[in-house]
Amino acid sequence: MTFEELPNKDWYSILGAEPSDSLIELKRKYQKLILLYHPDKQSADVPAGEVEARMQRFIEIDRAWKILGNEETKKEYDLQRREHELTQGWPVDAQVSLEDMAWNLNDHCYSLICRCGGKYIVSKKEAEEVSLVCCDTCSLLIEILR
Repeated sequence: MTFEELPNKDWYSILGAEPSDSLIELKRKYQKLILLYHPDKQSADVPAGEVEARMQRFIEIDRAWKILGNEETKKEYDLQRREHELTQGWPVDAQVSLEDMAWNLNDHCYSLICRCGGKYIVSKKEAEEVSLVCCDTCSLLIEILR
């Protein structure tokens, strides 16, 4: 699944939540909002323009829950969100192919020594999902080429 609207949508803020919130907390916030904006719960004297706006809000809340309420899609969204934040905050320092990184059999991960002495570490699964990796010491960013 790809979240093409990533730069434009913050699914956490739509639910009034934080990325650190537990699934139970996310669900509680979702349920509170969905009841508030549910079309069947609207009063009859609401202006037509506001009815449409509330319906759009209801749809956004539902979509946010579909992404954040599922562990797999939440993890993918969080990875893409983090990658987006990194590219906005820091320039990419280098491009490195996985073949240039050392494979650590014991830890089942790729690693590369940073010029600061820190390490870039990425698991095999992460290497398939993300393209940006941050140094564990100085926060320099590299792009992994496949």
